[in-house]
Amino acid sequence: MGMIGGLARAGGAVATLGRAAQGLSEVFVPNATEGQALVHAGRKAALDQLGAEFALPKRGLFDRVVDGLNRLPRPLLALGTLGLFVYAMAEPVGFAARMEGLGYVPDPLWWLLGAIVGFYFGARELHYARGPSAPPAPELPEPVHSAWIAPDRPEEVAGPEVEEADDNAALAEWRAARSGG
Repeated sequence: MGMIGGLARAGGAVATLGRAAQGLSEVFVPNATEGQALVHAGRKAALDQLGAEFALPKRGLFDRVVDGLNRLPRPLLALGTLGLFVYAMAEPVGFAARMEGLGYVPDPLWWLLGAIVGFYFGARELHYARGPSAPPAPELPEPVHSAWIAPDRPEEVAGPEVEEADDNAALAEWRAARSGG
């Protein structure tokens, strides 16, 4: 009996020694299972954060109707313009009569219509340009002058390789011939 109890105690020591060896080995080689669990948890957290950013709050019927109406002007203007072409082809006399009627609209009313449409689309553009979803414009680096990028001023072209060479007789003769004297 004493021998069996000694083996049981030795088994616990072996298990303890095995856990210590495993802990020591994980210093040099990470545990793949734990690494995969951490990668999974990181990806899940990233997806949860992304889902939270793009989650739409519960909105009432009135808000949904108003949003739907706000999305109508651009498609209606585009489809209405195409509809005018179809109408002109299908009923030229009626189209001509209505276009003649537009000629009687006074200019200030056209200006008012232009202002309304312009402010509507301008306000939408400004809203999206100033909104939190618009990323900041990246800061562009200063251009480097090279053979591929032309400088702004011609005097910037002259570098050390384009300096005057007074000791070159052929160049001096060519310059004299070119200047005519």
